[in-house]
Amino acid sequence: MNTSIDMESALSPQSISSIDSLAEGIHTTDASSINDNQDQLQHPAHQEHLIKSRQYYRDMILGVNDGLVSTFLLVAGVVGGGMHVSSTLLTAISGAIAGSISMFAGEYIATKSQNEVLEGEIKLEHEHIKRYHAEEMQELARLLTLIGIQSHEHLCDLDTTEIEHNTKTIKLRRRITQYYASNPEALLKIMIALEFGVIDDEARSPIVAGGTSFILFILGALPTALPFAFVDTTTTGLIISAVLCGVCLFVVGAIKTWATRGKWYCAAIENLLITAAGGGISYSIGLGFDKLVG
Repeated sequence: MNTSIDMESALSPQSISSIDSLAEGIHTTDASSINDNQDQLQHPAHQEHLIKSRQYYRDMILGVNDGLVSTFLLVAGVVGGGMHVSSTLLTAISGAIAGSISMFAGEYIATKSQNEVLEGEIKLEHEHIKRYHAEEMQELARLLTLIGIQSHEHLCDLDTTEIEHNTKTIKLRRRITQYYASNPEALLKIMIALEFGVIDDEARSPIVAGGTSFILFILGALPTALPFAFVDTTTTGLIISAVLCGVCLFVVGAIKTWATRGKWYCAAIENLLITAAGGGISYSIGLGFDKLVG
């Protein structure tokens, strides 16, 4: 009798419904887990942006690349011209020192000048917002359209779904416009970001820019200059320098793609080809000069 009651309870509509709900929940959980695993397999690991150093990446690449290339081309030219080992070493060292100082001075002055120009533009923009607020709001409206926040003028020839989406965009655009219209300081910041392409976190320091180029130029010159301190002939020194310089250029080209996310071998080969062509030209000019004046 008790068994019959238990069976009837177990097979009641409420119990069956509960079991079906539990099974559905388990199925949904399993499906969700499978989808999560598939997403992890399909999507690579999250990569962070180069926020802290990307404004100086140009200085890094320019400094080390210029140190490698210009010093090697200088040495190739004087070796082709028949210069002795000690004189070639002195030329390489002098070229490295002069080049690094020139790089520092050039980057320092250029970055400082650019910052001063930008400061002047920001002051002018501040005056524009203060005196010509309506015109600046029109400019903001144009910039919002450029970054994809469309106005009502773009609703023509759209289907129902697109119109609904764009209607939401227009409401967002109206809220953004109202906020910046009533907040001059915020308006100045967004105009600097959108109009000039600059934010505070990415401002360049003249000292850091110049110092980065200076140090990396010296490091780039070492593979060319050092071999001449340990060899007896300029030909041997030039061969060793060419090999070391080629390896370093290949490595720099490959490292560059760590930030650019490009094909490392393309960047490396490009670096090698440019330097090889330049080295050949410099050496040929040196040979020609030696024959001409010799």
